[in-house]
Amino acid sequence: MARRSTVQHDPRIAGDPELSAYSDFPDEPDSGQETSRERSASRGRWSGGGGRWLVWVGRAVLWALIIVIVVNGVRAPFERFTRQNTPAGAAPVSADGFPTTQGTSFAIQFAAVYLNFDGARPQERAGRLAPYLPEGAESQFGWDGLGRMSAGAVQPYGVEVVDADNAVITLTYQSSDRRQLLSVPVYYDRAAEKFVVAGRPGILPAPAPANLPAKAAPDRDGAAERELRTPLEDFFKAYAAGDTASLQRYADAGVTLEGFDGAFTFVELKDLLVPLPAGATREVTATVVWGVPSGATPAPDATPADPGQVGGKLEQAYLLTMVKQGDKWFVKDIRGAHRSAG
Repeated sequence: MARRSTVQHDPRIAGDPELSAYSDFPDEPDSGQETSRERSASRGRWSGGGGRWLVWVGRAVLWALIIVIVVNGVRAPFERFTRQNTPAGAAPVSADGFPTTQGTSFAIQFAAVYLNFDGARPQERAGRLAPYLPEGAESQFGWDGLGRMSAGAVQPYGVEVVDADNAVITLTYQSSDRRQLLSVPVYYDRAAEKFVVAGRPGILPAPAPANLPAKAAPDRDGAAERELRTPLEDFFKAYAAGDTASLQRYADAGVTLEGFDGAFTFVELKDLLVPLPAGATREVTATVVWGVPSGATPAPDATPADPGQVGGKLEQAYLLTMVKQGDKWFVKDIRGAHRSAG
């Protein structure tokens, strides 16, 4: 059985000559199911209603997401590139913009000249001070040309930033048996990228040493100390001589040790502290006495360990990590010791 096309009954066709052409199409067979034209017409009627705005909103959200991904993808490599091309030697600046690292270096060099003078050679000091002083400053910068002073071990202590162009840089130094401070006002010419001492420095007393609180001594493993003494004496002899082959006999598997190569000689193992509890791995504190070279020209047949070449003695403390394998102990690590007890 055939049925007439539903298009012919659509009231819209009657008033539209273009749509009325569809009425000439032959009827589709009656399959008992909705035809493709009917499905298309029904979908078109639905999407033309309230659902189309959801499509446009979805498209807008999708495009916004794509734009964010693209922008981030372009920006990330650019930021990495600019960071990699930032000069590695760029000087750190304070929160106020004063270049503290460069300013401190300038102040240290100035202090090394300023704190050393000799009344027998005043012009020498004046010439060395000139690169640090402002134009028109007194050549000796406050010294009357008499007396003598020497100082060394000049190190940074602190920086007080006044503003982006001015700071007071404090240094610590050693003069004779005194540790003292020197505060130096420094001006930074930002346009010329230059520094100058902006006023008279001030010498101040350095803080006294801190009070070290007493520390209880640990319980000692006497048996392990006796067992380790001879192997460690032999180890430190090889360590002083820099005997690579001997050192490797005392080193744990995979550990490479280097010694002093004769710069010191082994005198004695003064103290050995092995704390409890016991175990196959122990942290051992050793106090070693080294022989310091005398500085004299050695005899042609002298060896680094020749006692006649020792000019003095120096005690040093070391922390060793020892590992026991079978009946033998091996050195896994050697470094400076922690604070002592007492």
